[in-house]
Amino acid sequence: MLMLVNNLTYRYNAGTPMESVALKDVNIQINKGEFIGLIGHTGSGKSTLVQHLNGLLKPVEGAVYFNGEDISDPDFDLKSLRFKVGLVFQYPEHQLFEADVFSDVCFGPKNMGLSKKEVELRAFTALKQVGIEDEYFYQSPFDLSGGQKRRVAIAGVLAMKPEVLVLDEPTAGLDPRGRDDLLNMLKSVQEETGCTIVLVSHSMEDVARYADRIIVMNKGEVAFDDTPQEVFKHRDELKSIGLGVPDITETMYKLKEAGFKVSTDVLTVEEAVEDFIRGNRC
Repeated sequence: MLMLVNNLTYRYNAGTPMESVALKDVNIQINKGEFIGLIGHTGSGKSTLVQHLNGLLKPVEGAVYFNGEDISDPDFDLKSLRFKVGLVFQYPEHQLFEADVFSDVCFGPKNMGLSKKEVELRAFTALKQVGIEDEYFYQSPFDLSGGQKRRVAIAGVLAMKPEVLVLDEPTAGLDPRGRDDLLNMLKSVQEETGCTIVLVSHSMEDVARYADRIIVMNKGEVAFDDTPQEVFKHRDELKSIGLGVPDITETMYKLKEAGFKVSTDVLTVEEAVEDFIRGNRC
């Protein structure tokens, strides 16, 4: 077990008339090498939760542990944690600031106190991991396309070689092709490096296709925590909290209601085609 969220409660504006509970008694284990999809409607507590994972927010009650150590302990090295648990905010390209792409990606590892050679090697490797060609290395990041800017911003976090990479809605604002390219890249990075990925998303399709495990948040609590197949069996409960199932899964439910012999636990179009043919041969 890499991280443990134990009985975590967080309140905004605690002790004031504006106090509101954002997280309530949340318990989660995060294991090495997992690809976790974190979903929930707006205001469900997703972003508040992930900001606890690298100590940007401190629990009002409960604790967050990294490799068995309480990250709220006064002696815990939070700076080191933030190199190990990389957080990529929504629209991370807004955080780009250096004169050229390569310098921007060097910024994180440079602050780790590494040698110039190691910093540059990490930056080069990270840019290659996210698919940025050499010809863009010394261009201004502001001259790149939206998708390229986002890849550069993610490379800046990858260059620190985090053990956990947390991405808050990384595909927001991208067209369908850009979204698929980015998610395929993240899956490749996970498989290549063995890092743990926590993907915050509103897209049922995205988490169904890429995640090994899905955590569903509702009103600051964990509603479900299981494999995609098991989570999406709770179709009615998910709809009742403002979510749903992937479109193809919903289609299979409709086909089953119409009398076709199909399974409702398929998550992709490819699975659905195979299942339909298998169950409805003449």
